[in-house]
Amino acid sequence: MTQASPLRVLVTGAAGVIGTVFWKRRHGEFSLRLADLHTDGLAPAPCPSIPLDVGDYAACLAACADIDVVLHLAGVPHASADFDTQLLQPNIIGTHNIFRAAQAQGVKRVVFASSAQAIEGYPLDVQVHEHMPARPANMYGASKAFGEGVASAFAHQHGMTAIAVRIANVARFEHGQQHSARDIAAFISERDVVQLLARCISADVPPGYHVVHGVSDNRYKRLSIAATRQLVGYAPQDDGFTLLGL
Repeated sequence: MTQASPLRVLVTGAAGVIGTVFWKRRHGEFSLRLADLHTDGLAPAPCPSIPLDVGDYAACLAACADIDVVLHLAGVPHASADFDTQLLQPNIIGTHNIFRAAQAQGVKRVVFASSAQAIEGYPLDVQVHEHMPARPANMYGASKAFGEGVASAFAHQHGMTAIAVRIANVARFEHGQQHSARDIAAFISERDVVQLLARCISADVPPGYHVVHGVSDNRYKRLSIAATRQLVGYAPQDDGFTLLGL
């Protein structure tokens, strides 16, 4: 995705863990507009920030004005979250609002933060590839599978580029720590997730719906990244097994 001036990128959920490491590392590469329900954590950001409740369509519409790409990170990220009280508004209604607002404002690309929980229903000894459909094992994963469906629908109905990023276990691994085999196979470092999201924003990707996988270059990977490497040029630098000294 090439143009003379920096891409104007709306980052929802910008005060979260992933959003924060993203704007701290990439604010000079893109023209960022940061948005979050709680903006206290955005006070030191060197770019504009706005309060945003993704459950409010009018607010989403205003947030998407004069934007090239939306990086949609907002949502409740807990596998044990209750559907009615925690997931329904931000993860279901909010995701639909963001895609609807982006389309109405002429945004050409939305990068949607899905989750490895969307495929947690596959057996642990199965490596999940990008072409394999969602198979959630909890309602949080189901909310992300819904988001993948919304992304696909808007891509096919409106000619948008929609990229669903199945982000796995974002963590800081250090030598000697103890983690389950599943969590190591699903590990993605902060610098690798930031690189992947930046590539999803700026890489030359054809219009349509695409799924990419967010894990580091682990010796064994819960999710395959072969197609992800090819589509967006992802080049992860870390290996969870190596970082732990295994």
